Amino acid sequence: VAYSQGLLSNLIKLMNKVRINACPLCGSTNINHFKNCTDFYASSESFDLGRCEQCGFIFTHEFPDEKEIGRYYEAPDYISHTDTRKGFMNRIYHYVRSYMLSKKAQLVMKESHRRSGRILDIGTGTGYFANAMYLRGWQVEAVEKSPSARSFAKEHFNLDVKSEEALLDFPDASFDVITLWHVMEHLQNLQNTWERLSDLLSERGILVVAVPNCDSYDAKKYGEHWAAYDVPRHLWHFTPATMQQWGAKNGFILAARHPMPFDAFYVSMLSEKNKGNSMPFVRGLLTGTMAWFSSLAKKERSSSMIYIFRKKR
Repeated sequence: VAYSQGLLSNLIKLMNKVRINACPLCGSTNINHFKNCTDFYASSESFDLGRCEQCGFIFTHEFPDEKEIGRYYEAPDYISHTDTRKGFMNRIYHYVRSYMLSKKAQLVMKESHRRSGRILDIGTGTGYFANAMYLRGWQVEAVEKSPSARSFAKEHFNLDVKSEEALLDFPDASFDVITLWHVMEHLQNLQNTWERLSDLLSERGILVVAVPNCDSYDAKKYGEHWAAYDVPRHLWHFTPATMQQWGAKNGFILAARHPMPFDAFYVSMLSEKNKGNSMPFVRGLLTGTMAWFSSLAKKERSSSMIYIFRKKR
C-alpha cells in the first residue's frame, strides 16, 4: 500500500531508513525519547523508541525501510514465517498455538454473530488460522508478505495465499470479518492500512486486531529487554488507550477487549533470555504466572490484547 501524502510529511527517508518526525496518530511533533532497545533476535543493533507527549503513542523512532527490513526477518528460526520447531521455546509456541487456534475461531464466531461468512486474514504467516476457519466452513482469503510462508500454506493446507498487494484488488465491503493476529505492529504503512480495512469491511462486519501491550505487567518488569518490543520488526508499540485512538481516528468503535494471557509466559521466557539470565524457562514461567494473575485483576495489563472493532454507523 503506497504512502499517503499526509503520512509522507511525517517521515524522513535517511539512507535506507525511515525516521518519524511527527506522531503518526495525532500529528504532534512533541516526541521524546522513551527507551533504547536491542535487536536480540537477528542483528544486535540498537533502536530508539519515541513517545508522543500529546497522545502517548510509542513507536520505533527510526527503522529500516521496506527494501531493507526484510533482512531482519531472514533468520531460519523466525517462527511465523518458517514454522520451525527448533528449540524449546518454539516447541512451547506450537503447543500453545494449537490450543489458541480453536479459541480464536470461537471468538471470531461469537463476536461476529456468525457461524460462517467471508473472512480475510492479513499477515497469515504459514496459514494455520486461515485453515482453521476454512475447516469451519468460512470463505477464506489470506494475504502474507513472505513468499516462503505462502509456499508453506499452499503445501500444507492447499491455501492460495496472496501477496500483500492483493489488498488493493479486493472490492470494497468484501468481508464480514478481517483479522490481524500480531501483524499491525509490523506494518510500515499504518494509516493507509487502517483506511483500507475500513473500505474492505462490510457495514456490520468486525475487525479483530491482536497486538502486544507495552503497558502490560511483563513490559514494565522487563523494560528495554521486553521481548515484544522486538525492534526493528515491531515498528509500533500499542497500549489499550492508543489502540482505541487509532480505531476512533479511522471510523471504528472499540466494541470489546480480550486478554491473551498465554503470551505472557512465552514473552517472559524470551525476555529472560534477552537479559542473559540462567534458567529462562523457570524464571519466565514465574513471571508469566504473576502476569496472569495481574491480567485477571485488570485485563488491560495482559501481555497482549485482542481488540474487536465495529464501523461507526
